Amino acid sequence: MRVLRVRHQEKSFYASLFDDHVVCLDRGLGLDAPIPLTELSLLPPVAPSKVVCAAVNYRSHAAEVGREVPDEPVLFFKPPSAVIPAGQPIVLPRASSRVDYEAELAVVIGRACRNVSEDKVAGHIFGYACANDVTARDLQQKDGLYGRAKGFDTFAPIGPWIATEVPDTGNLAIRTLVNGEARQEGNTSDMIFPVPALLSFISRVMTLLPGDVVLTGTPPGIGPIAPGDEVRIEIAGVGVLINPVVAEGETLAGELIQ
Repeated sequence: MRVLRVRHQEKSFYASLFDDHVVCLDRGLGLDAPIPLTELSLLPPVAPSKVVCAAVNYRSHAAEVGREVPDEPVLFFKPPSAVIPAGQPIVLPRASSRVDYEAELAVVIGRACRNVSEDKVAGHIFGYACANDVTARDLQQKDGLYGRAKGFDTFAPIGPWIATEVPDTGNLAIRTLVNGEARQEGNTSDMIFPVPALLSFISRVMTLLPGDVVLTGTPPGIGPIAPGDEVRIEIAGVGVLINPVVAEGETLAGELIQ
């Protein structure tokens, strides 16, 4: 099943996606009939309390950036305010001179997850989505920390939906295209800490709540984006996430981006 989060008639809700319509999953709203896609506004597929991210979780990416393979996951956070849906622009802040794309598999939590063993992790996962861990690379290098570089508004595109049936997260092709040109290609089989190991580790540090998101790291091929670009992230069996890129203070379709 592909699950969207949408707005219709001033109501926000989760819905199951079909070819040209959705079906509301919240029966309490009284929206029993199929709703055409043309009558909806797309929201981010999640409204998390936190976005937990794994740094340097692909062997080939570790080699790309000259880092040693970690012996346990290295974690950082993105604020919920960074999350945007497919189609909404990534805004390049004036404070940065280089902003990069980073394609990632996102895991969406379905049940509270605390001190969960690897073999029990699957029962706490609602589904998966495409994500872009947008990063102000110059600020990351300047600060030596990730908070500012990873935390700007619009720096966590996630979507376009949540795929609830992904049989093997350990073998998914993942790539990034910028303006139709392939820039980043990899496979989740290259993860240092696969999804079950990563989530089990995080759950021994903090409680993952329903709706929380875990970003699982990026393959090699990271690079910069510029105003006017279109970033397309594809993950086999999960979906395709597309976002335009604008500079802070520019306009998109007549709307001023601040």
